[in-house]
Amino acid sequence: MTSSRRLLCRRILGFLKRPLPEKVFALKSVLARVMSDVYYRHCFGNFGYGSTIMNPRLICNSRCISVGDHTWIHTGAILEPILEYEDVSYSPKIEIGNDVYIGPNVHMATVGRLTIGDGSVLSENVYLNDTKHGFDPEQGLIMRQDLVHGGNITIGKNCFLGLRSAIMPGVTLGDHCVVGAGAVVTKSFPDYSMVAGVPAILVKRYSLEEKQWVRVE
Repeated sequence: MTSSRRLLCRRILGFLKRPLPEKVFALKSVLARVMSDVYYRHCFGNFGYGSTIMNPRLICNSRCISVGDHTWIHTGAILEPILEYEDVSYSPKIEIGNDVYIGPNVHMATVGRLTIGDGSVLSENVYLNDTKHGFDPEQGLIMRQDLVHGGNITIGKNCFLGLRSAIMPGVTLGDHCVVGAGAVVTKSFPDYSMVAGVPAILVKRYSLEEKQWVRVE
């Protein structure tokens, strides 16, 4: 490599290490939206107007995924509707509503139906899975055993799922529910519930009369 090429490489590397100007970020955001509209609109079951997926880690069987309007799915997402495993076929659906915000590194896996209601917010590293491997000691390798569907997962409208929370099979959360950071939700809760812990328990309910969250004794 000549000295002039080495100098050019150094300058390029130096430029890439510098913080990007605000206008460049704005342009990147616009381009991401355009690419999402063009690409995902053709490969998903449905991909709504104004929605964006930023650099997903893995998207499987995209025809089984529907995304509503004005929804943002951040970087590192794994969206995994499972059509077949160990010669068993499934009919999975992931349905994400309108105006949903999904933070980085979300993981959704389903052999049934997984639904996220309009206006809900999922923080970083949230995990939702409606299935599990068999754990029969007499049936050989765990990864070769049939999947067990534990029931569909439904997240209502305007819910908030905290950092690193996990939603387990068969769980339904009503509208306006709040899940604390690190919670593992193993059972269903009605509208206006705030839950926390491992396993998650009800800690507060929103009182429409008092216009505030009220602690549950």
